[in-house]
Amino acid sequence: MAALLAVEGLSKTYRAQGREIQAVADVSFSLDRGETLGLAGPSGCGKSTLARLIMRLIEPDTGSVTFEDRNWLALSGSDLRHARRHMQMVFQDTHAAFNPRSTVETAIGEPLRIHQIVPAQDRPAEIARLLKRVGLPPDFAARPVLELSGGQRQRVALARALAPRPALLVMDEAVSAVDVSVRAQILDLLVSIQRETDLACLFVSHDIAVIRAVCHRVAVMEAGHIVEYGETRRIISAPQSDTARRLIAAVPKLQHNQGDRHAQP
Repeated sequence: MAALLAVEGLSKTYRAQGREIQAVADVSFSLDRGETLGLAGPSGCGKSTLARLIMRLIEPDTGSVTFEDRNWLALSGSDLRHARRHMQMVFQDTHAAFNPRSTVETAIGEPLRIHQIVPAQDRPAEIARLLKRVGLPPDFAARPVLELSGGQRQRVALARALAPRPALLVMDEAVSAVDVSVRAQILDLLVSIQRETDLACLFVSHDIAVIRAVCHRVAVMEAGHIVEYGETRRIISAPQSDTARRLIAAVPKLQHNQGDRHAQP
């Protein structure tokens, strides 16, 4: 069976003030349905740029992206808009992620309307179902998004991303701005949703402990390159790259044989 997502030789260089900065350099990896792949690395290593390249929020200089057996980079216009429902993203900044005038109902209802997921008369029930799925009561639908706590907004962002029933969810530092208890709840929620729906996830984080908790495999990045790639448990127990060693050393109590939410392959 072909991979859900296959990235080959993806590169992106920025040019500013006579300088060239290679943000992503010849990156290749694949992701299967129901699998979570972590993109780990220090700030500025290129992992968020890579996520945005895959989402086509920015365009690569070279390389290919195949998603659901289609040339993702060749799509444009209505074909791309239609295909986007199958690949959704949750961002770190929950303030910037929403229209400041939006209610929870309009935030979640918009992708349902755009992608015609359910008939108009069924949207309130579908919004209530999605809120319940992410651990929020249905009466949150009437509340302004920006009046919610950070953890509640991140749950709404997750519900909005799940609304069009995607095959792939990209989480870009999506739990780094919430406190530890909320982070654990969201990670447990993500794993539960994956087990029920076969959702694939690309999980971007600088925190190797979070990567360990939810990711089957991990790609460790440094200066735009993948410097180590493989099963999460193996890399944490026996890292081969200096970058992976530094990430693990930053979490002194990290123990590779405890706390995994996913059963590692």
